[in-house]
Amino acid sequence: MATKLTKKNSKPVKPVKVQVSAPKKGRQAKYNFGLGRRRTAIAKVRVFLGKGEILVNNKPVSEYWPDRHLAVQYLEPFKITDTLDKYTATVMISGGGVKGQIGAFVHAVSRALAEIDPEKFRPILKKHQFLTRDPRMKETRKVGRGGRARFQKQSPKR
Repeated sequence: MATKLTKKNSKPVKPVKVQVSAPKKGRQAKYNFGLGRRRTAIAKVRVFLGKGEILVNNKPVSEYWPDRHLAVQYLEPFKITDTLDKYTATVMISGGGVKGQIGAFVHAVSRALAEIDPEKFRPILKKHQFLTRDPRMKETRKVGRGGRARFQKQSPKR
């Protein structure tokens, strides 16, 4: 037994036992979570079993990214794993621009799908490099390097 070393309380203190309940076998989670990042964009995705519209920041994905050429990019993880009509997702995206947000969305959805069935989906997603975070960031400004083009010296034309 552990004892507390104080003058006021010289009684031994009993350690507290906490029971942790293990998850039941055969029971699956209601959703699978994925976190994706690209540049300054962060996407938090919940992938659910079922057919429905993907919601991005509480808007339908077709309304959030209305261009057709963008639909090709954000649906790619579902198409290559052949789960387009089997799963739906809700997404919260913050930061970045359009390309960064789509990159973060694809990364997060791919992570969530790889968690659902690692043996089946992970090799396919890894082959297409959707599980790899794009590490490229905007380069930081350097001291003494001039902030704007109009203040930088122009080389004379020859």
